[in-house]
Amino acid sequence: MSSRNKNKSLSLFDTALLLPALRASFAKLSPVVQWRNPVMFVVYVGSIMTTVLWAHSLRYPGDNALPGSFIGAVALWLWFTVLFANFAEALAEGRSKAQAATLRGMRKDTWAKKLEQPRHGARFVAGPHQGEAAPSGGGEAREVASLGAPFSPARAMELRKGDVVLVEAGDFVPLDGEVIEGVASVDESAITGESAPVVRESGGDFSAVTGGTRVLSDWLVVRIAVNPGESFLDRMIGMVEGAKRQKTPNEVALTILLVALTIVFLVVTVTLLPFSIFSVEAAGAGTVVSLTALVALLVCLIPTTIGGLLSAVGVAGMSRMMQANVIATSGRAVEAAGDIDVLLLDKTGTITHGNRQASAWFTAPGVSRARLARAALLASQADETPEGRSIVELARQEGIDTSPVADAHFVPFTAQTRMSGADLPAVPDAHEAGPVVLRKGAVDAVRRHVEAQRGTLPPELLRTAEDIARRGSTPLAVAQGARVLGLVELKDIVKAGIGERFAQLRRMGIRTVMITGDNQLTAAAIAAEAGVDDFLAEATPEDKLALIRKYQSQGRLVAMTGDGTNDAPALAQADVAVAMGSGTQAAKEAGNMVDLDSNPTKLLEVVETGKALLMTRGSLTTFSIANDVAKYFAIIPAIFVSTYPQLGALNVMRLASPSSAILSAVIFNALIIVALIPLALKGVRYRPVGAAALLRRNLAIYGLGGLLVPFVGIKIIDMLLLAAGLA
Repeated sequence: MSSRNKNKSLSLFDTALLLPALRASFAKLSPVVQWRNPVMFVVYVGSIMTTVLWAHSLRYPGDNALPGSFIGAVALWLWFTVLFANFAEALAEGRSKAQAATLRGMRKDTWAKKLEQPRHGARFVAGPHQGEAAPSGGGEAREVASLGAPFSPARAMELRKGDVVLVEAGDFVPLDGEVIEGVASVDESAITGESAPVVRESGGDFSAVTGGTRVLSDWLVVRIAVNPGESFLDRMIGMVEGAKRQKTPNEVALTILLVALTIVFLVVTVTLLPFSIFSVEAAGAGTVVSLTALVALLVCLIPTTIGGLLSAVGVAGMSRMMQANVIATSGRAVEAAGDIDVLLLDKTGTITHGNRQASAWFTAPGVSRARLARAALLASQADETPEGRSIVELARQEGIDTSPVADAHFVPFTAQTRMSGADLPAVPDAHEAGPVVLRKGAVDAVRRHVEAQRGTLPPELLRTAEDIARRGSTPLAVAQGARVLGLVELKDIVKAGIGERFAQLRRMGIRTVMITGDNQLTAAAIAAEAGVDDFLAEATPEDKLALIRKYQSQGRLVAMTGDGTNDAPALAQADVAVAMGSGTQAAKEAGNMVDLDSNPTKLLEVVETGKALLMTRGSLTTFSIANDVAKYFAIIPAIFVSTYPQLGALNVMRLASPSSAILSAVIFNALIIVALIPLALKGVRYRPVGAAALLRRNLAIYGLGGLLVPFVGIKIIDMLLLAAGLA
């Protein structure tokens, strides 16, 4: 079973979580721990004070206006309030620790085959014997290690960044790294939860491997990219345990608000004692309010509900992101995901299926199909993108000669040039004499290339390119020297239902922008079919970065996904940057989230999770403040009715007695924390509607609900106390 499935199957009420959480609730009674939560620290101090008063009432029963049993009951429920808040936080941390335990079980201190660094320009290849590695360069394969050892065994935890290791079929990848030689099938189910193996190879955007994954076939030479303790598994463990979780700006702001409310109610409560003394002396009747009643009033008036659940909400937000198989490097990133209002989405793999394949040749006048295909094949030899490989495969299927050309210099595809090619010492089909430059790439890029050599793009091909683009496909041009030989059509399909998702995002107030390297016509056709708000065509890394900065200068928060080294600058600039787990190390380091499933559409789920976190925190805060109103009607009349009988009119719940009213309010104040723990951990369900509609809905449910529920709850508790003879 995958780690993800294990995480998701862990029930909230699993005994494996409940029992450790109960023990942790008592362990958290330390003053050092309680001090971190100012609201609950006030309850903690109040619990100690009432406990002291209860002990005093037992020793000197005649010195107290209230019976010792009542003081003891109030003290007990105040301690329960503290324990229940501790339990909520411990339960959230327990779920994260259970996830971390599963992840820790994946981390293996395996033995690695450490290789010596190759000479400059040398390449690692598999040696003639199992476990050997040798540099290529002609002749019989030789061992890399000049002293005779093909590799030196080393534990994974002994490796350091920059070390090179050989990983063969059946071996585990010791630490995160970059494939520098070889092609192999890798089982990443321990990390991603997906049973289907993936191909990892040197070059391109699929060269990154993760520590703890297993090579199923062939071999890889991997350059270690991290030091021990810095791998993705280590980062996952640290984040889900919450050990490195820091309060986010919104959480800090809310804490300041709660502390301010607590101070206000503390000042008000403190002034009630001298006011009560004065009132009793002036009226000549009644009794002075007791310290126990004042402590109960203070605890019931301060926002203990959200104060007790605030930390749990934050920890649970990180846990929910982990259950989606996304590593968030900070709680700030999760929170920012809920605030973003611009989504930048790559077309390939996100909006379309991403398997854009070469499907047809379109030749220029006077050019044979075979010549175009041969030129396109040679120009794509160094193109590591799926599109480039599909051109090679299409040419091979049509029987085009795939034999290499001696002394050819291949030019790899880059996001800046948007072309790949080959510089040949002689024309492969003998149409011309002398050296030849072959280039294949975006039509506009190839057009600029041939124009720089005093060539032109034939009008017929330009019209054909426009026709290809209008039907949503992508045209690539192939040039030989200053002449354009023809076009290659790449087909892709827009994902079913993606338009509905974009419509939902639009209702949420989020602007969607499609990013693509395609030309304007192709981009416009795909954008119209998918239903995005805007698009950026012929995008280079610099264009992406400029677009993000443009939106940010307008005060917007921007999110984007990426997997390649060329995406790293834009990922580093974006407010929420989700790097693909299968992407390059540079992309992962630039992003503040990593999607282990490498699913570009996960960004939509990340946004919904972030919004659910903010909604949960806001809903619980609204409920916490609203449910204090009922406690005014319960406790205020109870503590002053003996001096001012007219206050009995405020006893709208018709509570049995002053002591029952106080105790009922304190009990409800404790139990409501327990009742809201599932909501705090699971989160408020997010609905893709506008902000105004969400506000009205949450005010109706949690505002009005928080106002009415305590009246019912306190009355029921009062009736139970009366029935038990405790009122």
